[in-house]
This record gives sequence, C-alpha cells and structure tokens, in this order.
Amino acid sequence: MATRSARTPAKPAASRIPQLSWRRPEPAPIVLVSGPEEVCAERAIAGLRDYLRAEDPSLEVSDVRADAYAPGTLLGVTSPSLFGEPRLVRVGGVEKCTDEFLAEALSYLAHPQEGATVVLRHTGASVRGKKLLDAIRGGQGGGVEIACAAVKRDSDRYDFAAGEFQAAQRRIAPPALRALTSAFADDLTELAAACQQLIADVDGDITPEIVQRYYGGRVETSAFAVADTAIAGRYGEALVALRHALASGADPVPMVAALASKLRSMARVAGTRESSAQLAARLGMKDWQVDRARRDLVGWSDDQLGMAIQAAARADAEVKGASRDPVFALERLLTVVATRTPFPGGPAPRR
Repeated sequence: MATRSARTPAKPAASRIPQLSWRRPEPAPIVLVSGPEEVCAERAIAGLRDYLRAEDPSLEVSDVRADAYAPGTLLGVTSPSLFGEPRLVRVGGVEKCTDEFLAEALSYLAHPQEGATVVLRHTGASVRGKKLLDAIRGGQGGGVEIACAAVKRDSDRYDFAAGEFQAAQRRIAPPALRALTSAFADDLTELAAACQQLIADVDGDITPEIVQRYYGGRVETSAFAVADTAIAGRYGEALVALRHALASGADPVPMVAALASKLRSMARVAGTRESSAQLAARLGMKDWQVDRARRDLVGWSDDQLGMAIQAAARADAEVKGASRDPVFALERLLTVVATRTPFPGGPAPRR
C-alpha cells in the first residue's frame, strides 16, 4: 500500500487538492487523471483498479464515456448495490464531454457516493469541461489529481525508463539504459513495453549486451544512432545506417528531429566552462547528456555548427510538407552534418 508521503508532491498553484504520482496512485471519491501522456494515464488507472481490488476482490468496475453520455448513468453506476460492493467508475473523454455529463458530474461533486471511486480522464486536448476541473481542483468532492504531462525531452524519456526499472527493483547499466531509450525515442508506448519485456525476461542486471541482443536491430537503425554516426563525421556509415532505417520503415520526421536535437544540445554546451553537474542543473539536462554533447563537439567549429543548425531548420520544414521529397531533404541534412560542409547550392560557413 502506498504511504501518505506519496500524496505530497508540490501542488500546482491553481490546485487545492493532493497531487499524486502516476506510479503511486491512491483512491479517493474523485480522481482526476489529467494530461496528454496516455501511457502514464493508463498505468495510473490500472494501478487504482489493482489497489482497490487488492482491498476487496468483489470490486465492481464500470466504464462510462463522457462524450457519448446517457443521462442518469453516473448516478446509476455509483449507487450502492444490494451487497454493497465497492465501485470503480472509469470515465473517459471528459475533454469532449456532453452538456448532460457536465451538469450531472458537477452535481455529483456535492454528494459523492460512499464506496465509489470515480476516475475522470481529461487529456487537456481542449478546454471543454474546465468548469468541472476547476471545481475538483478547488476541493469539491474530496478529490485528488494525477497529472500525466507529455514526455517529450530526451531526459524525460530517460527518467521514464529509469523509473520502470526502479519500480521493479531491477538494475540496468547506464549505457544499456541510454541505448534502450535511444532505440525507442519516437514512441513512449514501445519504450514502456521494451522495459517491461526486459524486466520479465531477464534475470539479474541488464547490460548493454542484453539490450543489444533483444533490440539490436532497433538500436542500430534508430534515429539517434544515425544522428550519432553523422555527427561523428562517418559519412559512409551514416548513409548506410540511414538507408537501413528507411528500409525498415523509419519516418524522416523523427530522423530530422534527432539530428536537430543533438545539434541543439551541442550548441547549448559549446564554449561553457562549468562542470557537467552545474551545467546540467542550469540547462535542465542530465550529466551524461552534457558529457555526450561535449564529446560530440570535438572537431566542430562554431561556424560549422551554425551551418548545420540552419540546415536542420530547413530540413525540418521540408520533411513536414515544404518539400515533395522528404527523403532527399533528410539525406541533404545528413550530408551537411557528416561532412561539415555546405550542400551544393547551400550557404557556406563563415571563415
């Protein structure tokens, strides 16, 4: 059972209710699961179900759609049954809720049913239902909130994967964790599944060799692996890796994003003299990311880096619709980065 301390992360300024981690959910009359990261939201809701079922195996579970709501449903599924079993009601689509649901949910907050846990899933994709969210965050209904913020940055994905192994009380070598995170940089759902597969299948510590054995093909052709090879100046290897990745179904958009991300990291640490720990804290990066960016900078001049960043900005627009040939745009960017020279017809770096 989670301890009370799991209820005490810092609350948003606009919220008066406890903020819980999606890894350590606890039931309450109203549980607001907010934010766009579906993997975390699914884990939180499943965790609540398991928590309640462990307390009472007779738990009744009901699913309601707020965007296709039949009047009276909420009261019906939360009302006590003949034998008084606990109830878990999972409400999806609150960001698209109907007027009928909104009215009944607001009314329900004033008198939550005893023994019922109502989970409201709001992705934040719209402001629909804001009145309901404000009421819950203001303390009506005795609720708690589980925020599932988008996992976008490399460091966030790294923390997510590290948390998967920590939660399972398993050890994974940092190089193995970095390889795994890079291999599944484009899809958090796949990264979560890969972590769980390693946890289930592997006895003992998880090493880089194990990650290579399970996901070698994915690691070798990942967007960040292609980016690493290009930034290191190994043009031929980068082209081969790119062709292999594209043949395996890789999309040019995340490939360009990986190159751009690494170039931005290089630019952020270029010319700094702070220690890795100090710089990481100031920039919101991990120590290893600072160290890696500094290693990547070896052999690069400021002008070459500026030229590559401009090329990445152009390629980003082209692969998102500004060009009829996104693969050519990607190959041109890779050529500029790997050779550190302008593509024929492009701007030359200043001397």
